[in-house]
Amino acid sequence: MNLSIFFEPLRDFIDNYSHDVKSVGSSLSIFTQKFPEWRSADIALIGMNEYRGANQNTPTLHPANEVRKKLYRLKKGTGTYKVVDLGNLLPGITLEDTYLRLKEIVENLVSSNTLPIIIGGSHDLDYGQFLGYENLEKVINLVTVDSSIDMTEGADTPQHKKHLHRILMHEPNYLFSLSQLGHQSYLVEPEVTATLEKLHFETIRVGEIHKNVQLAEPVIRQADMLSFDVKAINGQAAPNITESNPFGLTGEEACQLCWYAGLNDHLTSFGIYEYNPEQDLHGTTAMTISVMIWYFLEGFSNRKNEIDFTGKKFVKYAIAFHDNPNKMAFYKSKVSDKWWMEVEGLGKEKLRKIVPCSYDDYIQASNGEVPNRWILTQGRMA
Repeated sequence: MNLSIFFEPLRDFIDNYSHDVKSVGSSLSIFTQKFPEWRSADIALIGMNEYRGANQNTPTLHPANEVRKKLYRLKKGTGTYKVVDLGNLLPGITLEDTYLRLKEIVENLVSSNTLPIIIGGSHDLDYGQFLGYENLEKVINLVTVDSSIDMTEGADTPQHKKHLHRILMHEPNYLFSLSQLGHQSYLVEPEVTATLEKLHFETIRVGEIHKNVQLAEPVIRQADMLSFDVKAINGQAAPNITESNPFGLTGEEACQLCWYAGLNDHLTSFGIYEYNPEQDLHGTTAMTISVMIWYFLEGFSNRKNEIDFTGKKFVKYAIAFHDNPNKMAFYKSKVSDKWWMEVEGLGKEKLRKIVPCSYDDYIQASNGEVPNRWILTQGRMA
């Protein structure tokens, strides 16, 4: 498929930002005149300038271009990967057209094992990102990072405040799990978190991440798709004039989450949304996003291909409970020291699923307690 018809090239932009041979920009294949060979690439950058879902005017400064100005000047890390920059996706005539256009792009890239990184636009664009998995014949795990949980209902509610509700209600249903990270309780209605709890979805508040950012690692490790709202980051690292957030994630925590995401062998798409350069007077938010992407790329280059649990890379631990003859199985990687656990469904077919977990989950099971992550997974398998 000729994807180039959907994109605006970077002819007038790129010359000033890719001349340093040791920079990230010099290592990319960029759409200036000839469209990059995306099928052989590991990662593809996609710029978005679509804000109708937030009832906002289109920014005069393109958000992805402002991020590129910072990202391309960063020094290339030690990792090995092939990245192409496809330019900026042209919005559709309607917002729904943009969703469908993004769906087609994501579907083609993921089908070719090229991971798209979507930069810019309002958070509802992750609905188009999600639609890209509809024809891939697999259930997926979605992780979203946000200071709120965008499940508000109502005809007058902007799309960027209710996109998660739309994802949950989408038919056909191919969503296995939705995990929410970094939300702040005073920005979320209790009924919303109660709904996620009833659906056996995992949530981790920003305060818990402040105490121990590693709590988020097993959650991100099971994601097929990651959606990151920059408003989850505090105002020091991501200043925003209209919605300053003094209590969000630190810049370091945001980069750590992106490092985890890059390492995840199963992750196949990544979106960073809600960046408006007109509210970023000194380019601080653009710099934060560029470093987040840098850490994601470095994480990607360090993937361990830990997906086959029958091989010699893993040690299997079986735990039996005194009041239950069934054993709970755990797997530890000899390479990365990460943990997974095997969960058996409650149905007649007794389906089994191996999901990421932490060492603490293993210790809890060793002490005769069923880990909450095991309970949540089994509940979704019922």
